[in-house]
Amino acid sequence: MDLHTIADVRDARRREPWRPGDAWLGGGTYLFSEPQPHLRRLVDLSRMGWEPLVRHEDGSLEIAATCTIAQLSRYGRRLLEAPAAPLFEQCCRAFLASFKIWNMATVGGNLCNGLPAGPMISLATALDGTCLLQAQDGSLRGVKVVDFITGAGRKDLAEGELLRSVTLPARALGCRTAFRQASLYGLGRSGALVIGTLDPADGSLAVTVTAATTRPFRFWFPLPPDADRLRTAIDSAVAPAEWFDDIHGLPEWRRHMALRLAEEVRRELATPDGTQEGAR
Repeated sequence: MDLHTIADVRDARRREPWRPGDAWLGGGTYLFSEPQPHLRRLVDLSRMGWEPLVRHEDGSLEIAATCTIAQLSRYGRRLLEAPAAPLFEQCCRAFLASFKIWNMATVGGNLCNGLPAGPMISLATALDGTCLLQAQDGSLRGVKVVDFITGAGRKDLAEGELLRSVTLPARALGCRTAFRQASLYGLGRSGALVIGTLDPADGSLAVTVTAATTRPFRFWFPLPPDADRLRTAIDSAVAPAEWFDDIHGLPEWRRHMALRLAEEVRRELATPDGTQEGAR
C-alpha cells in the first residue's frame, strides 16, 4: 500500500458516514501487502470487541470476522469438541503463512479477499457456513458462503457493507471430514483443495472444491455417489472458464487434480473406518 494516499484511519465504533475511498481494516495483511492507490481512509475494526468464537446453545459456531487465524487454530485444536474439529487446523495450515501473519490475518479478511486459494473460504464453504452482512444503515442479511464468493476476488458485498461473522451449523460440525490439498510446490499456494463431509444423521455426502476454481463449488449427495456420478457432477457444474488460471497452476492441471482429490475424498468417506476402498 502507498501510505501517502491514506489521509486518515478511523475507529469503526464512531459509525461515521461511508465515503468513496474508504476500506474496512481488519488485520491489514492484504491491505499492506501491495499498492492500494484508490484508498483514502481506513476504518479500523480491531477495537469493536467482537468475541472471536462463540458456541451457541443450538451447537452452531459463530466466528467473528476479526477472529485471527491463530485464534481459530487454537480453538480447533484445544476447545472444539466436534468430529469436524481437525478440519480447522488443516485449513489453517493450508494458509502457508508465518506466525506473524497468523496472528494478524483474520477470517473475515480471507473471505472478503475472495481469492480462490483462500483456505477460510474452503473451511466455511465445506461446513455450510453463512455470512452475516451489515449494511451502513445497520440492517443485516445472511448469505451462504458458497454464494458469497462470486468469482476470483469478487464477493457479494455492497458499497460500505461489512462482513460481521460466519456461522457454522451444529450439524456440519458433527460431520466426519476428509481433506486433500495439492500445490505445484512443497510450500506453495493451493492449486486444488477438496473437502468432503459425511453427515452421520442421514448418510449424505458433500464434496467442496476450492482453489482449483474461480469460486467455491459444493456438491451435495443424499447418499455417497459412485466415482462416475461424482466426476459427472463436477464436470457438469464447473464451466471451462471457471477452472482458475495463474502461475500456481494451469486450468487443465487444476481440473485433473480436483477430480483426483475429489475421488480420494469420496473413497475415504464411503468406508466406515475411513480407509480407502480396495485397500489391503
